This record gives sequence, C-alpha cells and structure tokens, in this order.
Amino acid sequence: MFKKLIPNAFFVFIMVFMLVSSFGCAKKEPADLVLKNGKIVTVDESLPEAQALAVRGGAIVAVGNDKLIESYVGEATQVIDLNGTLAIPGFIESHGHFTGIGRSKMQLGLMNVKNWDEVIAMVAEAVKDAEPGEWILGRGWHQEKWDKTPEPNVDGLPYHHELSKVSPDNPVFLSHASGHSGYANTKAMELGSITKDTPDPPGGEIVKDPEGNPIGVFRETAQGLVRRAQSHYMDERTPDQVDAERRKIVELADKECIAKGITSFHDAGSSYGTIDLFKEFVEQGKLGVRLYVMASASNDQLRERLSEYRIIGMGDNHLTVRSIKRLIDGALGPHGAWLLEPYTDLPSSTGLNTSPVEEIKETAKIAIENDFQLNIHAIGDRANREVLDIYEEAFKAYPEKKDLRWRIEHSQHLHLDDIPRFGQLGVIASMQGIHCTSDGPYVLKRLGEKRAEEGAYVWQKLMKTGAVICNGTDAPVEDVDPIACYYATVSRMTWEGKVFFPDQKMSRMEALRSYTINGAYAAFQEDLVGSLTPGKLADITVLSKDIMTIAEEKIPTTEVLYTIVGGKIVYQK
Repeated sequence: MFKKLIPNAFFVFIMVFMLVSSFGCAKKEPADLVLKNGKIVTVDESLPEAQALAVRGGAIVAVGNDKLIESYVGEATQVIDLNGTLAIPGFIESHGHFTGIGRSKMQLGLMNVKNWDEVIAMVAEAVKDAEPGEWILGRGWHQEKWDKTPEPNVDGLPYHHELSKVSPDNPVFLSHASGHSGYANTKAMELGSITKDTPDPPGGEIVKDPEGNPIGVFRETAQGLVRRAQSHYMDERTPDQVDAERRKIVELADKECIAKGITSFHDAGSSYGTIDLFKEFVEQGKLGVRLYVMASASNDQLRERLSEYRIIGMGDNHLTVRSIKRLIDGALGPHGAWLLEPYTDLPSSTGLNTSPVEEIKETAKIAIENDFQLNIHAIGDRANREVLDIYEEAFKAYPEKKDLRWRIEHSQHLHLDDIPRFGQLGVIASMQGIHCTSDGPYVLKRLGEKRAEEGAYVWQKLMKTGAVICNGTDAPVEDVDPIACYYATVSRMTWEGKVFFPDQKMSRMEALRSYTINGAYAAFQEDLVGSLTPGKLADITVLSKDIMTIAEEKIPTTEVLYTIVGGKIVYQK
C-alpha cells in the first residue's frame, strides 16, 4: 500500500510545483517602469543581487530575475533594457551645502588653480566684465595644493597686494575650498572698516604680517567682518533681483545633483528663510532631489521658531526638516580644527573653538526636548571629544529619549580614547571619503605621522565599534560627484598618488552602504530609501560600469546613465 502511494504523492508534488511556478510568473498588474537585463545590487541582504525590478506608483513592487519581472510589463509600461549595466540604490549625499553648490556655479571656480598667479589672473579677467563697485566672488583655492609657495607669505598664504593691484575698485572675496577662511583685497577690507587695529573676533583670526598688518586672509568667524560689508552691497538689490538669484541657485544645485546620480541630499545647515524657499519649490513640484535639511539658527531663534519648521516627508518625501546643525570648530586646512595638542606645523596654535561649549550644550537641550536630531560639525580631536561629552551628558539627562541618532559631521581626527565612544553612544559618524584623499598630504604636516595614523579618517576603527558611517562630499568644498568619493573611500589614493593608511579602506560593499542605506538610516529614512526593496521608494542610479567589480583605477571613469527618483527618470545621459 505504502509503495503504491509513493508515485501518486510524487505526481501531486510535481503538479503543485508547476502550479506555484506558473502562478509566480502569471501576469501582474502592470508596472509603470521596468528595468531588466542588468546587474542590480539591491543593498538588501534578503536578495543582494537581481536582474530586474518593477516600479508602480513611485515605489518598487518587485525585484527578481527577468522572467519574473516580465509579468509586470503591460502596454503602457516603460521598459529600460540595462544591457548588463549596474543599477544601485540612488546615491545619498549625507553632508553637503545645497545652495552652496548652486552659488558656486555663479562665481569664480578656484578648485583647480595650480597657484596664486592663476588666482590673480582669473580675478583680473573678472574685473574686465564687472560693474563699478561690484563684488567679485570665488571659492575653491587651497594653498596646500599649489605647485609653488608664493612669496612673501604667512603660513604659505600670500599677501593681498597683487590681488588689490588687479582689482583696485572692485571688492574681492575668495573663499578657501573648505569655506573656513577667505581672501579679501584692500577695497573689501576698506568697506569692512578693517585696519591694523581691528581685533580678532571670538572664534576667528585676522592673519597678519610680522608688522601686524592684515595680509587679506580671514579665518573662521573673522570672515564675518568682510561678509557684512558684502551683505550691505547685496541689500541694495531689488526684491525681484534677490528672488531671481535665490531661485537660480536652487535650480542649479538640483540639476547638478541629479546629473551625478544623487537622489537624496542631506543639506548641512540652512536658515529658516532658505527652508521657506525649499518649501516653495516642493509645493510647485520643481525639486528633483529629496532634501533632508538641517536647520541652522541661533539658540534664541531655535527656541522661538523650531516647532514651526518640523517637516516630515513634504511633497512626496521631497523635503524633511527634523535636525539642527551647529559648528564647534573650523577646518584643518586653515588651521581652524580644534586640537588637543598644538599643530605640528604651527606649534603656537591648537585651532579654534568657533562656538562656546556652553552654547552648544544649550542647543543639545533644545534639540532633545523638541525631538530634533542634533548634527554638530567637529573636525579636530578636541572638538570631537567635546561634542561626545555634550552628547553623553544630554543622553544621561534624558534617559527616556531613545533612537536619537545624533551625528558628528566630519569626525575627521579622533583621539584613540574617543573612537569607541561612537559605537557605545550610538553616535553616527557623518564623514566624507573624498576629504581623506584630498586632505591626506597635508594631514601629515598638520598632525604628524603618529596622530594621523591613530585617528585620521579611521573608518575601519569606527565601524568595529558598531558605529554607522554615512558618506558625502561636503560640496562645494569638493565636487558633489559620488563616483569620485566612492573611489576615494575604497582606494584612499591621494591626489599625490599615495595611499593614505590603507588598513582603514572600506570594502566596495561597505562604501556602497555608506552612500545608500547608511545615509538613509542617518536621516531616519531607512524604511523609505537606501535599498532596492519592494515597498520602498524607487530611487535608482544606473551606472555605465560595474563599480563593484571593475579594476579599482577604472572606477573614476564610470558615468551616470540614469537617475530615477520615485520611479521617474529625472536624468538620462
């Protein structure tokens, strides 16, 4: 009897299997968009890799092989044949300055100048087209990357005299690549009423020659002395002129990000007025990229209006505001990062504390009481320690507050004792892979070999503590290009052609996670974006080359073929 049942049972099993298989490939409700015949790296551990996916109503409805996804193709379905190319979750820029990107497109770009002579030549050309009294602005110079040191100089920084000579009647202000210092000519300093006797403001420095005369360089908060003079000039414009410029800035930034495969952007500090402008763009359906904005305001302004600006998922998840941005120190390049010990190449300085610790403690109190994430810029090891202390104190004072995901923006240079605290406290390290390779050559000059090796861009050390690292570029400090930053993260190859402490490299998958799901987690959006998972928003970037497998040196040659946000193609090469 038992023997006779075996064939029958086997027959039933086969029939059930065929029915289930045919049901799995039966026609489904048609998708709006299908990607097929590709390599899809999902960043989802339940199905790490696939050939195809289907999108409906702005969300992913299925991921799998071509045969499965074919069942989602209807008459009106848009089908993209990937032809074997790579599709990944849309890149998430976890720390950039959105309006800064747009503004950089409207002024002198100094990122690639080779020396001070080239800067002077570019300003001289700009003067020819400038109106009388018009300010000439630029950004991107970095004295450590010049091919020769100008003479005379202070800390490698030339005097302003040549700049003043080529532009005697037009005020000039040229921001350092980091944005943490700037050059002014004589006219700009005159308009700012800056003289030999002008004192350094708190958290800033007017760089002076041995006789005490300003050489034209203003570090950290001292830039405000020049910026105020510039703002008086800007105030003379009509409201229509101001509005047109602000809108152009946003449009340029959005276009730049979308073209480079970025689908979400963490804006590292915007005023209430700028947030209002973002709201207008979102309400009008004119913003392609999704913005996660950190509110930047004084403690008084935060207390007064913060609750008005809590925004979650406005405009089909194109605008969220639920975090605060503050700065506690400056940048390493201009000797503004706040260190525990003096700079190796400037023993008279330990950097600058740009906002008083007690003021930041008050910000932490405001943030935690209003259920806002707090994201503090800290670059030097002293700055990072102070922030970790502030966070730990706040967490202990409010033990009922959970899943805060507070962040340290940059986390660049850490003391060995503080590295484990990131994992222990659940503090997110919001870092920039491209800074490592861009800054690497002068990090050794600023910190010395021992400090650099122990605590500079220590990605593996941080991850071993359980800390989450999200990635970005700090644009316009660096180009917003995620491909260049991804390459920097996996190679740590500096612009001088040397690998900066290779033991701290990320693997390719670690680097991809830092640019996708980790960024989503850092914005409380891991259930919405960051992986190509059914149910999540269809934010997808398609690349010309497989950055997961090609030779490392070929990664920078990869191009973005498609940028898809919410199932809509917003960029196609």
